[in-house]
Amino acid sequence: MSKKPIRRVLIANRGEIALRIIRTVKELGLQAVAVYEKPDSESLFIRFADNAVPIGDGPRKDYLNIDRMIWAARKSGADAIHPGYGFLAENADFSEACEKAGIVFIGPPPQVIRDLGDKVKARSIMERAGIPFIPGTDNLSRGEKGIEEAIRFGESYGYPIMLKASSGGGGRGIRKVQSVADLKIQLPLARSEALSAFNDESIYVEKCIEAPRHVEVQILADKYGEAIHLGTRDCSIQRRHQKLLEIAPADLPAPVLKAVHETAVAASKEAGYVNAGTVEFLVDSKTNDFWFMEMNTRLQVEHTVTEFLTGIDIVREQIRIAEGEPLAIPQEGIHLMGKAIQVRINAEDPKNNFMPEGGKRVEVYQSPGGPGIRLDGIVYQGYKIPTDYDSLLVKMTVRGYNWEQTIQRLKRALHDFLIVGPRTTIPFYLSICDESDFGKGVFDTSYLDTHPRVFQYPDREREVAMLARLVAEIHAKKTNPYAF
Repeated sequence: MSKKPIRRVLIANRGEIALRIIRTVKELGLQAVAVYEKPDSESLFIRFADNAVPIGDGPRKDYLNIDRMIWAARKSGADAIHPGYGFLAENADFSEACEKAGIVFIGPPPQVIRDLGDKVKARSIMERAGIPFIPGTDNLSRGEKGIEEAIRFGESYGYPIMLKASSGGGGRGIRKVQSVADLKIQLPLARSEALSAFNDESIYVEKCIEAPRHVEVQILADKYGEAIHLGTRDCSIQRRHQKLLEIAPADLPAPVLKAVHETAVAASKEAGYVNAGTVEFLVDSKTNDFWFMEMNTRLQVEHTVTEFLTGIDIVREQIRIAEGEPLAIPQEGIHLMGKAIQVRINAEDPKNNFMPEGGKRVEVYQSPGGPGIRLDGIVYQGYKIPTDYDSLLVKMTVRGYNWEQTIQRLKRALHDFLIVGPRTTIPFYLSICDESDFGKGVFDTSYLDTHPRVFQYPDREREVAMLARLVAEIHAKKTNPYAF
């Protein structure tokens, strides 16, 4: 296979992930091109790029416009595009458009994205490879026939069952069904939700695994059929099927870890996978039996927790693979040092159903430091929380030599983290750190439902936060309003 050196990379994304990719691109001695919609015109990631191309008024629609991205690449002279995560990252048409335009797509080939993006087709690929997967159906027929098919499945496997969008992702298009009556209500709603989110109303049914753990394996695969894994992540603590906190590696018995690793590599090879990807599994919390769930054909938000443990820059490897280079890291060269936790610090109010704090300004920002701390973010003092995009401020990853030290370090870092202005998820994570089951490493996907006390943290601002607000006010007004 031919090799094509990359000189200039356009990042078809925004915010924290755009900045994270820009850093690796520049570290490699390549040029980084940012794109932005009008609401992002003052965003931090633009300042770090070598060039920035405005692509429209937005919001969101231009980051999803394939033609605009190809135009921006041609205008800037970019010979490669990195899609990041979200937006166009798992869009096979985008990968194909890059291919046709002679631009390197830093991700999987279009047909692989199509195959694995269709959850039903992905299941059939895994079935060919003999990989265990949760019992489920093909896409349900339309109308009453589809309802009858789902009812028969429920009768065979028992309730609850899960309705899932075939083109789903990010926790959307998933509904838990408790009975036949519930099914008749939920299925039309699920179709409508899937059509709205993915422009595809196809739905399939899966047996519901009650309170499992959500474990995933990071994969790197080259164009020559070689694939390696970078260990596991436990992403069980979620809200509305979306991850909040990620732990690496997953705490599983050694034989189970080995089997999960080998299964993930086999899955990627069966799918003809190329570049970085993630194979996701559900694991029975009691028996440690596991089943294939899906494969994500992109860089994931939580890739940083794996990078911190392994010392491998996954974005760097993505670029090398896209250039046509073979994997340079043998499987035996992968070593996971200690234990790591990543928390997503969002401008949200956990007590109010995680309501975003869009429109508020960060009055004071003081980040933690010290051993075993990594920050990947876009926030700064004076930053205004966007109303048009996601509320992620910064991802904080901490690493220790064991679980106990990692929690201690996470607590210390969260206490040291000062963000004044919007409500954030910081006190919520502190509450989780103090919860006994979490301290024991006992959690599954029902954790927030079964541990409601983690939401009962104090609302009062810490004294240091009130002091910081006062200092900021004195600095801004050049006078002390409380001086006598």
